[in-house]
This record gives sequence, structure tokens and C-alpha cells, in this order.
Amino acid sequence: QMQLVESGGGLVQAGDSLRLSCAASERTFGSNAMAWFRQAPGKEREFISRVFYNGGTIYHRDYADSVKGRFTISRDNAQNTVYLQMDSLKPEDTAIYYCAAGRVYNGYDKASDYDYWGQGTQVTVSS
Repeated sequence: QMQLVESGGGLVQAGDSLRLSCAASERTFGSNAMAWFRQAPGKEREFISRVFYNGGTIYHRDYADSVKGRFTISRDNAQNTVYLQMDSLKPEDTAIYYCAAGRVYNGYDKASDYDYWGQGTQVTVSS
């Protein structure tokens, strides 16, 4: 059974930083992408960032315009863990953040592109 577990969320002030982690309990066999999405109350689940990889080699990183230049995605192949470094946080970043994994051929920014999902971690940014 594949499981993804997020951690690192919390309550911070605008301008602060957080680092989210997503650890996989099993290897994501056949997966070539891990991603972060977020969802605020009353909103659709929103794509944040994706890392495209093969084993320990990262081929590409993608970011939503809303977080580009502030967030950085990375992956530790040995630990099968993806990270999201979030700097210069804004109140509009407040949401539940989810990690996902899957083998993506056609697109990467839709929730339906991914097979495995974590339970989410809450990020709250106050002003």
C-alpha cells in the first residue's frame, strides 16, 4: 500500500518561511513526478509545484505563477521524500497543502494526473 505523509505545516507570520516534507512509506514504482497542491476553503485544489525525475536525477521543476520565485521543490531519492521550501509567505498562501505522486505523461498541473495522495498539512499565514 502506497502512503504519502506530509509534515512541516504550522502558523506563521507574513514574510516567514516554512519547509514542508512528504515521505513515502513505499517506493512509488513507476512514478516519474511528485507534486504539491493546496486547497483553501471554498476553492478548487490548486497546483503549486512539480518535480519530474528518474531515480536520483531531477529533469525539471515547475511552479505556479503565484509561488514562482518564493517556493522551491526538491527531492531526496534515497529517502523517497519531496520537500517544499516556502519563503516570503503571504496570507493568501493559507491552505491545506497536499503532496502527490504518479507517472505523468500528459500534463502535470491537474489533481487527476496523480495516483497517490497524502493527507495534507495545514499552513496558516497571518498578517
